[in-house]
Amino acid sequence: MSSTLSLLSPAKLNLFLHITGRRGDGYHELQTLFQLLDWGDQLSLTTNHSGLITLQSDARGIPADQNLIVRAAKLLHKDGLGVHITLQKQIPTGAGLGGGSSNAASTLLALNYLWELQLPRTALQSLGAQLGADVPVFVGARTALAEGIGEILTPVELPERWYLVLVPDCNVSTAEIFSHPQLTRNSIPIKMSAVFGSDSRNDCQQLVRQLYPQVDDALKVLDSFGAARLTGTGACAFVAFGRETEARAAQKQLSSDRPSEWTSILARGVNTSPLPKELV
Repeated sequence: MSSTLSLLSPAKLNLFLHITGRRGDGYHELQTLFQLLDWGDQLSLTTNHSGLITLQSDARGIPADQNLIVRAAKLLHKDGLGVHITLQKQIPTGAGLGGGSSNAASTLLALNYLWELQLPRTALQSLGAQLGADVPVFVGARTALAEGIGEILTPVELPERWYLVLVPDCNVSTAEIFSHPQLTRNSIPIKMSAVFGSDSRNDCQQLVRQLYPQVDDALKVLDSFGAARLTGTGACAFVAFGRETEARAAQKQLSSDRPSEWTSILARGVNTSPLPKELV
């Protein structure tokens, strides 16, 4: 008998990103605050007994066997188990919103449930780390402070905020930014008590806006509404609002002033992932 599960695979924002060092193996030590959003891609998974993993996706430019969804499913696959997965993509690639990582995490959580594997969440997070540094936080399904190379997660309860996100017409290479000689790598770690303070920033922001004029322009546009910031290594920039009405008014003004120039996203920050309750 087949079972079907449909779910929202949420995007994220990095509310800040401090790079505190570089290890001998090339990985960067960091501190970042992951804010989960109530907006993202749509996944639908239907199990079967074909023994095959198949993916139907409207995402362009990524062969199915290289997609993180398929790679995640293969980590859990056992003989006799099959699944057909449909992906409706909303999260742009190369945007710093965690789309691929979220898709992988959602797949791990959903198949662990549908295939009745009963793996603990910690085991799923370890598997997810093989696919990408951001996957474990999505498996954890909580807004969280990440430290180390991103594997040390501390859930955080944040006040409700609405975010206006601008999507520049460019893709930023994470590898390019983290390998760049001008990247700041010596930020002093902050204490948990300082997470909610003003002494935070994105250490990649200045470099990205130098290398990508479209990102620089987006940050300048959003600065008229508040303190704009880059998420992750980019390309998206965002600004936070305390009320939905304020965020919608800003988005309306942006659409009126420069209607054909920007793609914008309006999303609410959530402390618990909007996955189905049986997965959270």
